[in-house]
Amino acid sequence: MDVGAKEERDQVWWGHRAWSLLSAVRTRAPLVQCITNLVSMDIAANMLLAAGASPAMVHSLREVPDFTPRCDSVYVNVGTLSEDWLPSMRTAASAGRPWVLDPVAAAASGFRMEACLELLSLFPAVVRGNASEILALASRSAAASSNFKGVDSSHGSVDAIEAAKALALSNSAVVAVSGAVDFITDGKQVVGVSNGVPMMQKITATGCAVTALISAFVAMEPSDAVVAAACALAIFGLAGEIGMESAKGPASLRMHLIDALYCLDEETVTSRVRISLRP
Repeated sequence: MDVGAKEERDQVWWGHRAWSLLSAVRTRAPLVQCITNLVSMDIAANMLLAAGASPAMVHSLREVPDFTPRCDSVYVNVGTLSEDWLPSMRTAASAGRPWVLDPVAAAASGFRMEACLELLSLFPAVVRGNASEILALASRSAAASSNFKGVDSSHGSVDAIEAAKALALSNSAVVAVSGAVDFITDGKQVVGVSNGVPMMQKITATGCAVTALISAFVAMEPSDAVVAAACALAIFGLAGEIGMESAKGPASLRMHLIDALYCLDEETVTSRVRISLRP
């Protein structure tokens, strides 16, 4: 089989896989517990609802032991981290449900970095961050230090691939790096996602929202977090592309992004997601 035919076959497979997972979310409405930052709660909840999932913004430590075991997945985001919420994050991450970590601004303070490293030790299924966040985590992870030399001056997603691979291998997690091209790796294989539009970066908490969506997809495919994360990122990016067709700026894109995610159909998903294995 020539290279072009193989790439076409792979695109067909990824398209159908993305649609299958989105359909599963819509059919089963997974309950996703979100312990997320104050800025992102609204958009994360709305994205999960538009995809067909059921968001629950439950962060009280007293509720976690009763509530978290009933969830299909857990989403932990440290964006507005506080000492009061950290015990809830730790307890929810240890409850035995598949969970996803968003290490927002991991290097902004010593407290934040130590919290992220502690959470990382609790075996998240997926860690999703931008290049700077993943580079910072990899440089501080003792287990990864033998494979990664430190934070580079450039912070494009492609520059964080080796750091992401080292972080994934050392923590037995899938690591997703968001950027112009999103990269997802389990430390061995690397998958690239090319959907999305630059203006999505002008809407606060879109990164947080896509991590919430990854959590819903992981609930549907806990045994293959690479596929779950790649498909969620592609679906979210595709919704952004469609939303941009009607948007006049960031505010209207936010609205059209949610609508587009809600309205995605099989033909659009299978023909327009752009996911590929990287060498």
